[in-house]
Formats: sequence, C-alpha cells, structure tokens
Amino acid sequence: MNESMTITLPVGALEGTAAVFSTWLVEEGDHVRKGDPILELETDKVSMEVCAENDGFIGKILATSGDNVDEKTILGYLNCGEQSEVDKASVDKSSSPVANDASKNIAVAKCGVADDGSKRHLIGPAVRKLLRKHNLNLSSIDGSGKGGRVTRDDILAFIDTQASKEQSNLNVSTSAEKSHGLKSKLVPHTAMRKKIANHMVDSLLHTSPHVTSVFEMDMGRIIEHRKMCKMGFEEAGVKLTFTAYFLAASAKAMQKVPVVNSRFHDDCLEIFEDINIGVGTALGDDGLIVPVVKQVQEKNLFEIASALQQQTDKARQGKLAAADMRDGTFTISNHGVSGSLFATPIIINQPQVAILGIGKLEKRAVVEEVDGEDTIVIRPKCYVSLSIDHRALDAYQTNLFLSHFVEVIENWGI
Repeated sequence: MNESMTITLPVGALEGTAAVFSTWLVEEGDHVRKGDPILELETDKVSMEVCAENDGFIGKILATSGDNVDEKTILGYLNCGEQSEVDKASVDKSSSPVANDASKNIAVAKCGVADDGSKRHLIGPAVRKLLRKHNLNLSSIDGSGKGGRVTRDDILAFIDTQASKEQSNLNVSTSAEKSHGLKSKLVPHTAMRKKIANHMVDSLLHTSPHVTSVFEMDMGRIIEHRKMCKMGFEEAGVKLTFTAYFLAASAKAMQKVPVVNSRFHDDCLEIFEDINIGVGTALGDDGLIVPVVKQVQEKNLFEIASALQQQTDKARQGKLAAADMRDGTFTISNHGVSGSLFATPIIINQPQVAILGIGKLEKRAVVEEVDGEDTIVIRPKCYVSLSIDHRALDAYQTNLFLSHFVEVIENWGI
C-alpha cells in the first residue's frame, strides 16, 4: 500500500518573500530520492530549487509555471512505497514497440543508463528533465561527477556549447506587429527582469523623491594599503577588493550620520543599529542581484572582504538563498568597474533611503600646494555619489555623510 504525501515548500524557505512557481524538474511517475531537486521557483530576486523530502514516485502534479505560491500551497503529491500506477504506465508506454527515438532516450534516462550500454551514468531527476526537454542523447555528454556521472551543470554546459556552434545558422525571428515590419528578435522577459523592472519603477516614480550629491575622492592611500595587504589576504583565501574598503568606510560614515541607515515610515523614521550593506552584483544579461553583508559595523577589513567574497561568489553561481538578500539597510553600486564615471540617480533599493555609487578610478591632473606653491600633480581619483530619498534626508545629512566617507578613504591607515 502506498502512502501519499503532499509536496509543499519547506517551512521558512521563502523568508517572507513572494514566490512564483517556475518549472518541474520531474514528471509524474518519476522515481526520486530524498534530497533530489524536483522543482524550481523564483522569489523576488533569486531562483531556488526545492528537493524531495522522502524517497518515492512523483504522483499528481498540480502547480504550473507562473503560479503564485507560498508555504501552504500544495504543489503536487509524492507516493512513498512501491512504484505508482502512473509510473508503471509511463514505463509501459516508453517500452512499446512503436516508441520513437525520443521515447527511447527518455526510457534510457530513467534507467540511468547511456545508449552505449554503460552503467556509469547514474542520473537524477533534474538531468532527466533537461534531457527530455532538449531531446539530448546522454551518451554524447561527458560527465564531470563522481564515476563519470552526468550532472545538471554538464547538461547546461553542453547546451551552451551547441548553441554557440549553431548561432550562425539561427534565423532571426521577426514581428511586424511589434515593430511595423522592421526585422527584430523578441526576447521574453525573465522573472528576474520583470521583478527588477517593477521594483525600479516603484522606487523612482511611486515612492522616493530622488536627489543625488557627487563628491570627488582620492584613492591613493587605499591603493597603497591594498598593495601591502593583498598577498596576505590571498594566502588566507580571501580576495581584497576596493569594494571591501567602501563597505568599511560606509559603516564608519553611517556611525557619524545614522539617519542614512534608516527606513522611512509615514509617521516616523526607523534608524537601524546594525549596518547591513547590499552590494549590487551584475549577472550579465540575466540582470542584477543584491547580496547583503550583515553587521558591517562589527567587522574588520579582513572579515568584510571574506563575507563580501562569499556573497558575491554565491550570487554569480546562482546559489543565493532568500536570507542572503534580506534585511539590507544600505546599498553600494560600484558601477565604475564597467567604465562609468558617475550615474544619477542610482535608483534606491526600497525600502532603504540611500544608495552609494562609486565611479571609475582614473588618473587625473589636480592642483596641490607643495611647499607653498601650486603644483599640478597626477592623482588616482574617482567620483562618489549618494542618491537619497528626500523624504528622509536633506542636503545637509547627504553631504555630511559623503564628507565622512571621503575622509575615511583618503586618510586610510593614518
């Protein structure tokens, strides 16, 4: 007798964020083991996999792509015990004499055996899903897992490689309705792009009156300090970046001007004790994500650099959890790494009241007084800006914060 259990999201998985169901990584009748990924969903800014809580066979699937879900939503059913009738029917169908080549590939994938008869490919539900979706032959893909096991990353890498090879042969889709006869390619918005778009419009047009102040900053001292410390940090497994200095300086400046580390409410201003700084991290064409380094005020430079590296690595590897992006009280956009001198306004990450922007570092000719004489010297400079919610901050607090921030950077180590 089979025991049927509901498939729901683990308690606490969403950390209070909204979620949209993305896709099933399995089909009805598939056998799964505890810990196998069975579905994907999108939260506000992160994709996450949900794994099977028990061994069994996938029963009835209920959730479909685009559904809004929470921890109480029943997504489907898992049949524990003997093989379900759904799975038996699926196997019988795939073994039918009239099954086509695609069906053969699916059956092989379910058995975890390559077409060449090798049994070294023991594959999970996520791999089976991708093989079926893209009609791939398992034996043509090299596995990087233990014992040559083909992983989900192997499948995705194979797909990317094939796409690159075939790019020159792709036909560009056209849409006269969208562009009045002009040739164009329609790229559907991802869930992340839709979230970013809605968030930006809401912040700039519907919530915060944005104002930006810009200062110029000399980077000479932290450049020298980084040269001295970089090797020691690397030996400890930590990459020392300029962004780590910016987090440290922001925390020191906020201790002087606490109102920057706050949230605006209709009846009050909520000023936070902990300084939790989000760092804008570009994901190429996939969008932008903001992992948070928490309690920066309690950390030294090494601890900040270590925490920053962990968060940005997870962001670029797609391994961020919802908790990694929660409770931010301030944000830094180091847009200068892509060549931008300054940007205004940098849109505030709601419900925060300010966002810091760091422009491109470049050598500039400046006038300095040397031995009583005005002298032109070459200095490493960049622009630093603070975009603020004018409901919460005025020019006085904005410029005071930037003054303290620049002072910390320009006098680092003194």
